[in-house]
Amino acid sequence: MAWLEVIIAYDAVADELWSYVGSKLNPRWTWYLMEKKSGLVIVFQHGRRTDETFAVLLNKVKHLPINYYYTDDWGVYHRLLDPALHIIGKNTWKIERKNLNLRTHLKRFNRKTICFSKNEQIHDNVIGMYLSTYYFKHGKFANAITNSSSINHFNPAPFFGCSKNAVSKWETIDYHG
Repeated sequence: MAWLEVIIAYDAVADELWSYVGSKLNPRWTWYLMEKKSGLVIVFQHGRRTDETFAVLLNKVKHLPINYYYTDDWGVYHRLLDPALHIIGKNTWKIERKNLNLRTHLKRFNRKTICFSKNEQIHDNVIGMYLSTYYFKHGKFANAITNSSSINHFNPAPFFGCSKNAVSKWETIDYHG
């Protein structure tokens, strides 16, 4: 009897988004990885624009099978990503569009508003709740995956640190790899 081994691997797009807490003297960056084909946010991390913050983000996905990382040409990506897996170029348009959507939907990302954050924890929680609600399991990109039909079923819950039954809507969703 012959066996077919199926390996699911992801292409991730990385980017960071600037905002501030209290004043522009206290910048706050939201780093995140997005799955290239589906647009789902894989993981995000709040902090400064430093190698250490990006290293924390990478540590969160070290257990995932990621084929390639698509990024812009910023230095931290050169320093921390394996050159064999790192692709620099114009493949980041979808995550840049997601940045624009975030700025449009959340006032605290806009530079001239009275709705800026005064506390880092609240700032991070609001952005985290938005990403979790609209880009982990809901929203345009997630609905495109969950409403399609295919014989390949994929449950992303374990990759987000959840048990297989934790996200009932995602118990089996279609994955086009």
